[in-house]
Amino acid sequence: MAAPHGFTDAGRGERLHKVLAAAGVASRRACETLIESGAVAVNGEVITTLPAWVDPARDRITVDGRRVKQSLRHLHIMLFKPRGVVSTNADPQGRRRAIDLIDLPSARARLYPAGRLDIDSSGLLLLTNDGELANRLTHPRYCVHKVYEVTVKGAVDDETVRRLEAGLFLGDRRSGSGSRTGRSRLRLIKRARQRTLLRMELGEGRNRQIRRMLAKLGYPVTKLRRIELGPLKLKGLRVGEWRMLTAGELRALKREATKRRSDEATEGRDL
Repeated sequence: MAAPHGFTDAGRGERLHKVLAAAGVASRRACETLIESGAVAVNGEVITTLPAWVDPARDRITVDGRRVKQSLRHLHIMLFKPRGVVSTNADPQGRRRAIDLIDLPSARARLYPAGRLDIDSSGLLLLTNDGELANRLTHPRYCVHKVYEVTVKGAVDDETVRRLEAGLFLGDRRSGSGSRTGRSRLRLIKRARQRTLLRMELGEGRNRQIRRMLAKLGYPVTKLRRIELGPLKLKGLRVGEWRMLTAGELRALKREATKRRSDEATEGRDL
């Protein structure tokens, strides 16, 4: 049985994992994991179960013994992630991480990716300490679109394009089941006998989704680059370079991340 705690009164204020995310500790889901692992304490009491409500103005909240500061300036960084670099901040294999490319030592420990690109892919990756925004960008409810340039082996025919746009059934190794992917938009940029270049737009982001979809239809991916995330476009950066979002980009991104796409969610996320 989970250990009880003294923060079950919803009238106290805000949910603990939301407070941690707003302070830039990690995404909401990662903060839930931190709490369940016993890393979080409120006024000296370790909290391991949810829900828990706190008042960030009065309560002393710590993670691994370090006090969480609420007056944190949010950072929003666009990185042109190279191939061979992992998105995760915790890599047991010691490979080069996306945050290692950010030359802001004082802020690097608080940054984390809002969504991921696998190690073999490159392109636009957003790094932030804004937990609320990161949650909206990755939650299926908001269906923030992402655009990729994809190179595959072979000449992709029109029937394959139609099947990809309609969605495919993909299994889930963890659950042992699976489900159909949402609809997508594809455009053939260049087609030849040896390879095809596609522009592919998704409203969801399953693990290695594009690679798995194309491999299922017999077209292995040789190169994958994300070029758009919502209103953000990968421009003005070389591979491995980064910059802060402009004020206009941030406003546009927040507008996009607050649109609930209930109509798309109920219709297969038709993009």
